[in-house]
Amino acid sequence: MRIDVLFSDRVGIAQEILATLASRRLNLTAVEVEPPHIYIDAPTLKSSEFETLTAALREINGVNAVEALSVMPGTRHRLYLDALLASQADPVLAVDAEGVVVVANVAAEKTVDLDVPSLTGIALNELFGNNKLVSTLLTQDYHLPLSEVELSGLPFLVESLPLRDPSGTVAGAMLTLHAPHRIGEQLSALQNIDAGDFESILGDSHEMTVLKQRAARMAQVDAPLLIFGETGTGKELIAHACHAVSSRSSEPFFAINCAALPENLAESELFGYAPGAFTGGLRSGKPGLLELADGGTVFLDEVGEMSPYLQAKLLRFLGEGSFRRVGGEREIKVDVRIISATHRLLEEMVGKGEFRQDLLFRLNVLNLQVPALRERTNDVLPLAQHFIARSCSQAGRSEVRLTSSASAALLTNAWVGNVRQLENVIFRAVTMTERNIIDVGDLELAGASHESGSMDIEDIDTLDGAIEEFEKHILETLYPSFSSTRKLAKRLGVSHSAIAVRMRKYRIGQG
Repeated sequence: MRIDVLFSDRVGIAQEILATLASRRLNLTAVEVEPPHIYIDAPTLKSSEFETLTAALREINGVNAVEALSVMPGTRHRLYLDALLASQADPVLAVDAEGVVVVANVAAEKTVDLDVPSLTGIALNELFGNNKLVSTLLTQDYHLPLSEVELSGLPFLVESLPLRDPSGTVAGAMLTLHAPHRIGEQLSALQNIDAGDFESILGDSHEMTVLKQRAARMAQVDAPLLIFGETGTGKELIAHACHAVSSRSSEPFFAINCAALPENLAESELFGYAPGAFTGGLRSGKPGLLELADGGTVFLDEVGEMSPYLQAKLLRFLGEGSFRRVGGEREIKVDVRIISATHRLLEEMVGKGEFRQDLLFRLNVLNLQVPALRERTNDVLPLAQHFIARSCSQAGRSEVRLTSSASAALLTNAWVGNVRQLENVIFRAVTMTERNIIDVGDLELAGASHESGSMDIEDIDTLDGAIEEFEKHILETLYPSFSSTRKLAKRLGVSHSAIAVRMRKYRIGQG
């Protein structure tokens, strides 16, 4: 039985309490003194004897209360500590001032490849090798920036937290070992917090429906995927969605724009660099996106802009699944799916010697073509309404509406910059206009008529009715400027038969 004796502190009271227990021939296996408490574990104490013992203890001057205790505080503390350490996915080591392991969590025990039952009592020199890092830790009182080490042949970034005794002297440290892919999981979660699957990709046109169905099938195939499409069509959103519904969805997703970085920076971002690889880099080196994304997906945006040197290095990785950091000698093997995207015609680049044909074969195992916005005009107005709602929320203003003329202008615009251009046009109109409607002039579209329309979009009862009214308005406006329906169809980016059907439907050009 375990008991808690609450007392008023005075010299000799603890000895009197223990003497009372000894006089009753009670075997004590643990005593913990934390004034004003004395916690006692007496296994031979029976519950039937508790009341008489309590009365005897209360006769001691200063004893205020005696209560039964379910678990000793020290035991409870150890249970919580063990549970806390076991919950940590990263290896954690507690070491003393001499660098000897005092406590190790389950992850550390599983990681270390030593023929010992426990890491307790093992010196850091034996774990990490007799390297400079260990000597630096000991000589600098465990004050060290995030540094790279190897443990059982695996790379880790070690984080050191010095532990001090009451006098302020460093008594040891807590060492946390971060595997690159674990850091990658955390960074990916922060960077991709708003990323979603195919349901989050706006667009219900036939073209987008077919694209999403095809992409969903390809997402399940664990092979390189190449996404073609003009700038601003949402290629990265498609890549995100493919990752989100794949078998790698719980692992990291990272993106790098190959056109945004010079060759040396792109190389170090993608492949990382070894300690001392170049001036200005971290002394401990740095893992690249491929290491951080181990088990997950790396998206190479604008892969057509990659330099010949990086093309060769990427080709080697795709072929062997391993690479070397910049300035490094060790081969690093990771399991990463590569999704790439480009707005350029890679076949033509191959013919000109600007892109490696063997790399194109490696990247183009699966492929998707994202349609331009002008090829899916049925999505223009729903996208515009979505961007209006979001822009109003960002600008902190009440909702605004499109006039029929503004809607018609959106439908007939060429949208060279695709969805990104539409989003920017809407955001600019929402933030700059002071009215609760957006007219043609507010859109600032080149070549758009500034004549205001009298009909508000809310005057139409249904979406189908609104689309029909806008289609009719567009055709009536543009038809006089074109000598044939074929030229009109080309201007609007649709088939001739589609225009002919609509011309007959709205009785346009029939005298």
